[in-house]
Amino acid sequence: MIAAIRGEVIGKGEDHLVVETGGVGFKIFTTHEISASAAIGDPVILFTYLVVREDALSLFGFETEEARELFVLLLGVNGVGPRLALAILTSMSPDAIRRSVRSEQADLFTRVPGVGKKTAQQILIHLQGKITGGTDMEHEPGTIEIDAQVLDALTGLGYSIVEAQAAIQSIPRESSSDVESRLRHALQYFSN
Repeated sequence: MIAAIRGEVIGKGEDHLVVETGGVGFKIFTTHEISASAAIGDPVILFTYLVVREDALSLFGFETEEARELFVLLLGVNGVGPRLALAILTSMSPDAIRRSVRSEQADLFTRVPGVGKKTAQQILIHLQGKITGGTDMEHEPGTIEIDAQVLDALTGLGYSIVEAQAAIQSIPRESSSDVESRLRHALQYFSN
């Protein structure tokens, strides 16, 4: 298996990068965030996973080993293929996935295009007990539900799930745990 690739970006698309290393250009499918932030000529290191199909060999690349491991875990869910797993990682940060699984909030997965209620439930069941680590271990259970309400409010205002999660993660830990004050802090993230 090809575990990582280091090289220079020589081409890109909305969902992939072409990385040249050792005279060979590899087409690596990535999240939209990675492909948007990379420029032609940039050096890049991607942790990769090779998906072997009857008719294709496809490489998927991630900025961290943790994201690659979540991708592999998502592939183990019945009904989740590589494209859908990549869409989940595009829409949700690893911390948000962990939070959703720990708090058993399948509805957060249904916000990803292509994930229905049944698939969201299967993701929860499959990932329970397999998710480890993360920066949100200290969150108290009540904060998880409040942050879900803040996420709903922010997406209702037109922010993407990724933008809303970034704003929620920027909220100071010592801030009040009511929805209004956490929403106020999250909105301040967008004004900076």
